[in-house]
Amino acid sequence: MSERVAAGTLVEIHAVVLAPGERAPQVPEDTRGLPLEMRVKGVLVGEANVGAQAEIRTATGRHLQGTLVDSAPAYTHTFGPGIAELTPIGAELREILRRRGHSR
Repeated sequence: MSERVAAGTLVEIHAVVLAPGERAPQVPEDTRGLPLEMRVKGVLVGEANVGAQAEIRTATGRHLQGTLVDSAPAYTHTFGPGIAELTPIGAELREILRRRGHSR
């Protein structure tokens, strides 16, 4: 049985962006036969099981879909696991700036 993860949890998804046959012809031969993959961290939009398709919202507001591979993923550059309380800060700051008349 796979782990059920609640909406609003910091997670990591995985997806194949391009299959080997869809890669550009100028891609080096040693990688041409491999898929182009992505791994992205973000906040889970709706609850989902690890191993199932899921939608996330990234820190920049993009919505992406992929296979849910980890909940509370660690940042491997040694800052440790994600801190749930810090996740909304970027969006909150952008909202404050928007209300004050600042825009991108």
